[in-house]
Amino acid sequence: MTIVTGIIVFSIVWWTVLFIVLPFGVKTSACPEEGHADSAPINPQLGKKFLITTLLSIILFFIIWYLISLNILNL
Repeated sequence: MTIVTGIIVFSIVWWTVLFIVLPFGVKTSACPEEGHADSAPINPQLGKKFLITTLLSIILFFIIWYLISLNILNL
């Protein structure tokens, strides 16, 4: 796997994991303010979710890299 392929694979894994992690722990307001969406989260905790996403993506990327290096997975 070249560096460019690694960056592309990591970014695809990162975005996929982000969309999986985003809905966890979302709490909506019981009475939203006027002009706000009813489904808007109270505290989305994006920093925490970005950190979790990055850590999970690093683990998944190294698993994918290992499988590619063993020729079990071909890109």
